[in-house]
Amino acid sequence: MEHPSPVISFDNTEYAFAYKSDKELKKARFLFSSMGNEGLVKLGTRLTPWAIRVGLPIKGLIRNTIFKQFVGGETLEETALVADKLEEFGVKVILDYGVEGKEGEDNFDHACEEFIRVIRYAATQHNMPFMSIKVTGFARFALLEKLDAAANGRSGFEGIVHTEVLNDAEKAEWQRVVNRMERIISAAADSKVGVLVDAEETWIQDPVDALTIQMMDKYNRNRVVVYNTVQLYRHDRLPFLKDSFAQASARGFILGAKLVRGAYMEKERKRADEMNYPSPIQPCKEASDHDYNAAVEFCIDHIDRIALIVASHNEYSNLRTTQLLDQKKIPHSHPHVHFSQLYGMSDNITFNLAKAGFSVSKYLPFGPISDVIPYLMRRAQENSSVSGQTGRELGLIRKEIDRRKS
Repeated sequence: MEHPSPVISFDNTEYAFAYKSDKELKKARFLFSSMGNEGLVKLGTRLTPWAIRVGLPIKGLIRNTIFKQFVGGETLEETALVADKLEEFGVKVILDYGVEGKEGEDNFDHACEEFIRVIRYAATQHNMPFMSIKVTGFARFALLEKLDAAANGRSGFEGIVHTEVLNDAEKAEWQRVVNRMERIISAAADSKVGVLVDAEETWIQDPVDALTIQMMDKYNRNRVVVYNTVQLYRHDRLPFLKDSFAQASARGFILGAKLVRGAYMEKERKRADEMNYPSPIQPCKEASDHDYNAAVEFCIDHIDRIALIVASHNEYSNLRTTQLLDQKKIPHSHPHVHFSQLYGMSDNITFNLAKAGFSVSKYLPFGPISDVIPYLMRRAQENSSVSGQTGRELGLIRKEIDRRKS
C-alpha cells in the first residue's frame, strides 16, 4: 500500500528552525531587522570593505553577526561542523569556496588547486554531494569577453569555443583554462562529487557554457558530474535549456541543469543601456517566474535524461516542483532531483522539503573573512532590496520565537 505524500507547508516554523537554539534565533531576528534598514545596509556595505582593507579590528564583529548567518566558516574543517548539524535534519551541503576571482596566472592556478582540494575534502564527508565553481576563478575576464564576442550570437550549447580570434599567446592561455577545468572535473568524477558551474555576466557566458557542455559531453555519460547554471531572468535561457537538452540527446550525455533566477540584473541592465543594445533581462518579474516554472516542468518531463537542481528561494517554484513530481509519481528521492537554498536564508523551504523526504541542500560558502566580504555584502544588499524577502524571513523567525514561548 502506498503512503500518501506528506503535505508540505513552508509556513511550518517548527521544522524550519529546529536546528537553531533560542539564542541563535534571537541573533537572526536582530540581523534581519538590521538588514531591513536600507540606510544602515548602504552605510555598512560601503564602510565594511574599507574597514577590512585598512585593518580596523572589526573581524570579530563580522564573524559573530553576518558571517555566522551566511557562511559555513573560514576553513573546510569549520564547514564540517555546520554540515554535521544540518545532516541531523536531513539537509545536505553544496560547498562553495567563497573567494572572488583574482586575476593573474598564479592566482588562477591557486584557485584551481583550491577547487580540487574542496572536491577531495567533500569526498571524505557523506553529506557534501556537490561543490560549486566559477570559471572566472581560473580564467581572465577579458579573455572570456573576447571569446564571447567571437561567438557572435552562436550560443554555447554547441559546446564549441571559437578561438580563431585569439592570437597565439591567448590560445595558449585558453588552453591553460581548459586544462584547469579538465583537472577539476576529472577530480570530481574520480571522487564522485558533483560540480555546479556558476553563471557569469552575459558578455562572458558563451565560452563558459561551451566549456561546461564540453565537460558534460565527456563526463556525464553514466552519471552526472557537471551541472550548468541557467539564469531564467534572461529571456533567452528557456530556449537555451531546450537546445542544450537537444544537444545532450544527440550526443548521448545526461544534461545537468541548475535553475536559478539570476544574480546580475542591475549590472546587466545598466551595461545594455550604456552600450545601447537590447537588455538580456526579462521585461518583468512575472516573465522570469513564468520561464523558471516552465524550465522546471521541461526538466521533470525529461527527468531520465536531465539532472535537475531547483536552486530557488521562491516558495511557489519549490512547491510547484514537488506537485509535479507527485503528479508524475516520481519518488521524492529520485537521483536526478535536488533542491537548494543559500545557507542562512529560506530555512522554511529547505527544512520542510527535507522533512518531506526530498533531496535538499544548503549552499555553503567558506573562506577567510576578508575574502568573503564581497559575498556577504551582496547578501546584505539582496536582503534589503529583494521585495519582501527580509520581511518574510523576519516574520517567520518572530513566529517561531512566539511559538516557543507559548
